[in-house]
Amino acid sequence: MQVVKQTAFTEFPLRSRGKVRDIYETGPDTLLIVTTDRMSAFDVVMAEPIPHKGVILNKITLFWMEKFASLVDNHILAADPKDFPKALAKHADLLEGRAVLVRKAKPLPIECIVRGFITGSGWKDYLNTGQVCGHALPENLKESEKLAQPLFTPSTKADLGQHDENITLEQAKAVLGPELLAQVESLTLGIYGQGRDYAATRGILIADTKFEFGLAGDTLLLIDEVLTPDSSRFWPAAGYAPGKSQPSFDKQYLRDWLSAQPWDKTPPPPALPAEVIAQTRNKYLEAYEILTGEDLSL
Repeated sequence: MQVVKQTAFTEFPLRSRGKVRDIYETGPDTLLIVTTDRMSAFDVVMAEPIPHKGVILNKITLFWMEKFASLVDNHILAADPKDFPKALAKHADLLEGRAVLVRKAKPLPIECIVRGFITGSGWKDYLNTGQVCGHALPENLKESEKLAQPLFTPSTKADLGQHDENITLEQAKAVLGPELLAQVESLTLGIYGQGRDYAATRGILIADTKFEFGLAGDTLLLIDEVLTPDSSRFWPAAGYAPGKSQPSFDKQYLRDWLSAQPWDKTPPPPALPAEVIAQTRNKYLEAYEILTGEDLSL
């Protein structure tokens, strides 16, 4: 299976190129989303790809979208290249496992973040204010402690290379309106709860994650990636102990390595050693295989 850092199809116009995904406009109501092997951390794209990372992310998203189909509609139309537009047939080998044809939707202008454990920026916020994104929390919580109830903490969506910013529920309400905000808050918490409970049966704690929703007419759809190692913190349940940071199956390993380098978190990033690339790939692959029970054999 090919390693894909960037695509350059000429059959359809490139609509956007994000940190990880290349998106092509394949028709008036459809898009082709290609999940590449590009790796980003601290909103900076690394020079080196993580081999087959895009395949792992795409397959994890498809796994979860199918599992959540009873909760919310999603934008997936096809995941097999043979069901893509015929003009893409010659790219089938490149697209295999890493691309989907989707229904076009207008993304909501917020990221729907949910936190089940206190960690990352939420932990820093709590230490400074006793709150997380405006939610008042009990005193004396420990780092990585499970919260009594998951928190919905929306954020803005930043342009490529910029940082998302946490916003309050009141600010989110001003952006979406009260009805739509209530709908996405309920869906975010419901999807997270179902995913968290399933992952726990597989020995994984989902500490936090983010979802994206879009509107196709009046229909709200789950779009983009879902509960992947790029969008979530996955911790092994075995050995979990509040009061410290936790080992993880996600990109935290890479973030930790980068944080130990003499780098100011602006481009260009440090070159990734072969060992760091291999370890990052292995963590993503392990997360997929534990969650799904399937061997990808990449």
